[in-house]
Amino acid sequence: MAVLEILTFPHPVLRQRARKVERIDETIHRLVEDMTETMYRAPGIGLAANQVGVPQRVIVVDLSAGERPDERLVVINPEIVCREGRLRMEEGCLSVPDLRDQVTRCSRVVVRGLDLGGREVEIEAEDLLAVAFQHEIDHLDGILFIDHLSQLKRSRYVARRKKMLQEARAGGGA
Repeated sequence: MAVLEILTFPHPVLRQRARKVERIDETIHRLVEDMTETMYRAPGIGLAANQVGVPQRVIVVDLSAGERPDERLVVINPEIVCREGRLRMEEGCLSVPDLRDQVTRCSRVVVRGLDLGGREVEIEAEDLLAVAFQHEIDHLDGILFIDHLSQLKRSRYVARRKKMLQEARAGGGA
């Protein structure tokens, strides 16, 4: 397993719609293991493949952040087939550094996709798990959690991030 680089805003791959996985082969299995290791090391509770520069529809989620790795969920070509309720919760994102804010999402979702064996799975999720699925599937569609914030909050973050990146370049960082 390898720890991959997590792309950060404003990297253009984060705004691309990820491609459907046509074949679950060794490359996809290795990608999932590397994504899992990367997510745990970050640490985070979810990761989408395009966050590590692979624009394919693959997500990993583990609410325990690696404390109980047997609870890791892998969904290939995920789609939300049912949404219910409303929930406001603080979110952050590994690809949107130095920002946490309240986001309103559905409190319950049903996600359908494939597992690593290519079998169809349907997962009913509530509360934090529902939020995590919505957040990661948004990534696959090129949507970041900042897109759910007010225009003012989003523009302030964009300006602050631009300044941080300029200062890093001026100081010799990347």
